[in-house]
Amino acid sequence: MPQLSPLNWIFLFLLFWVAVLSMSILLWWSSKIFYRSSSPSSVTFKGNKWNW
Repeated sequence: MPQLSPLNWIFLFLLFWVAVLSMSILLWWSSKIFYRSSSPSSVTFKGNKWNW
């Protein structure tokens, strides 16, 4: 493996953790959407409470 400068190691470290966090957020979001869409009869739609 070629030698990298310390700045590149920092960038790789940050890129790794950004990828881990984004994948965990993506998995959490997709499981949340799947859970809400799996039982539409139990969730009642109350309408939009915002005026936009």
